[in-house]
Amino acid sequence: MVECKKRIHNFVEICQYVTETLSNFELLKPSSSQLTSRLLTRNGQACGVYFCLHGPRRVRLTAIWETDANNILFYGSCGSRLQKTNLLEAPKLDVQAISDPS
Repeated sequence: MVECKKRIHNFVEICQYVTETLSNFELLKPSSSQLTSRLLTRNGQACGVYFCLHGPRRVRLTAIWETDANNILFYGSCGSRLQKTNLLEAPKLDVQAISDPS
């Protein structure tokens, strides 16, 4: 598993980074895939974001942003963890941005 560090300033940058990273695992064009996101909660409190990249041929790649630890965990199409990125100065979790990342 690859481990790296990255400085990201907002939720849009996180989405771009997740899309690019997941696309690279399966040699996909980022523009040919759609990224969806869902808020993760623990005991009623937001604790992270689940991302799913929907690629061609029903390929699905996932990532989880653990906001408590400021990590993004990337998983391949077979479910194995491929990369862990530690976010330096990660943005705060903005629930509204997850609902509408535009």
